[in-house]
Amino acid sequence: MSKAINMTPTLEMVETQVLALAAADRARLLDRLIASLDEDPSVEGAWLNEAQRRDAEMDAGAVLPISLADALTSLRSDLA
Repeated sequence: MSKAINMTPTLEMVETQVLALAAADRARLLDRLIASLDEDPSVEGAWLNEAQRRDAEMDAGAVLPISLADALTSLRSDLA
């Protein structure tokens, strides 16, 4: 990134501190920052409702679980 970005002194200080973190800590922080941008109560509620619906389907025996390996194989096949 050679493009200059104007930042406040506080932001520059935070950036310097973040870049000094270990890669794993920076990745964890990045995940949390991205998640904080996506917080929308209506979306969170919709995902909760969907998870509860799917859980109820499993409890009722309406659907059968599949392993992660099988799910990934199916997804890769669909995307190929």
